[in-house]
Amino acid sequence: MSATSPKVLRGRQFFANPGPTNIPDSVLRAIDRPTIDFHDPDFVEVYDATFAALKRVLGTEHHLFMYSGSGHAAWEATLTNLLSQGDTILLIESGHFSDEWGRMAAAHGLEVQMVPADWRHGVEIAAVKAALVADTKHAIRAVCVVHNETATGMFIPLPELRAAIDAVRHPALFLVDTISSLASLEFRMDDWKIDGVVGGSQKGLMCPTGMSFTGVSERGMAANKQAKLGRYYFDWTVMLKRPGKSFIGTVPVNAFYGMREALRLLEQEGMENVIARHHYLAEGVRRCVNVWAGNNGPQLFCTNPGRYSDSVTAVLMPEGHDAEELRRTARYRYNVSLGGGLSRLHGRVFRIGHMGDLNEAMVLGALTAVEMSLRRNGVPHGKGGVEAAMAYFAS
Repeated sequence: MSATSPKVLRGRQFFANPGPTNIPDSVLRAIDRPTIDFHDPDFVEVYDATFAALKRVLGTEHHLFMYSGSGHAAWEATLTNLLSQGDTILLIESGHFSDEWGRMAAAHGLEVQMVPADWRHGVEIAAVKAALVADTKHAIRAVCVVHNETATGMFIPLPELRAAIDAVRHPALFLVDTISSLASLEFRMDDWKIDGVVGGSQKGLMCPTGMSFTGVSERGMAANKQAKLGRYYFDWTVMLKRPGKSFIGTVPVNAFYGMREALRLLEQEGMENVIARHHYLAEGVRRCVNVWAGNNGPQLFCTNPGRYSDSVTAVLMPEGHDAEELRRTARYRYNVSLGGGLSRLHGRVFRIGHMGDLNEAMVLGALTAVEMSLRRNGVPHGKGGVEAAMAYFAS
């Protein structure tokens, strides 16, 4: 192949993006089926089974509403069904997606009070508690948090936030985005007294993008009766009048067959094992990056070991080196797709997704392509990162 000719890529692409994620073959086969009437008894059985299994994964016995739409749809549905014009939310800063949720809330006429945080270290729980203590008139109607910030490779400990809310006896609703944490990190909606859970199909649930949902507590349903923000397609009160108590309009039947199969796979593995597998694969990635950090090379963006994400690792490039150029080399030379930096991190960070349908060999393949891309692009780095991951997995 000449230096100027485009490379013809063969073999299957290694997809190491942090969402959407790899879709298991059995899920693809489940989706690949003829259309069926969503009122048909055969489909209703699938519909009901999917709801029941998803509630088990969420760890809730309360309410669940599903929508045709990405995670942003579930954000909007949750805000509009629980809040009214002029209400204040306390939003925990975590990165790009907390900022995005805040912009959406402001567009709906909500007042957004941000608890600021260093994107590399994460929010201090004491700062959240202080903001709630200062709210003596209980103007804050909801505390909103992205459980796992995909842009920064960091999670926020939900039990600690719940404890902070309880410690000051604040009546705010507790709303959690679990789009990149559900079925990847430990999550217990009812045990952690979460009032609204936002989720999506395309990450740990290993399905195509296009299905999202909200889990809602009894406190949340009580708040829904008072909420006055405009809505219709996402209106829970309208949905509750529907036979399946979700979806205004046509139900995405094929997506349900895929979701049911994905949930079957998760429960077959066992949720404790799913969470342990994600931690194990993530630790292999982190050990690799920590070796690359030698020689002033790329390093973990998250500097707080207690907050490392087990679903995605964000890697900060050395000064003067472009993360997008590295991603292009990995994609067009080695057929490996990596996540890019978002908002202020564009060009500075690349992201390695390790959630969903993955094993050691798939992770090692992605890491090998990154290490070759570092060499090819002349990026300084410590040698032997992939070997470190291999040694960890082999042990």
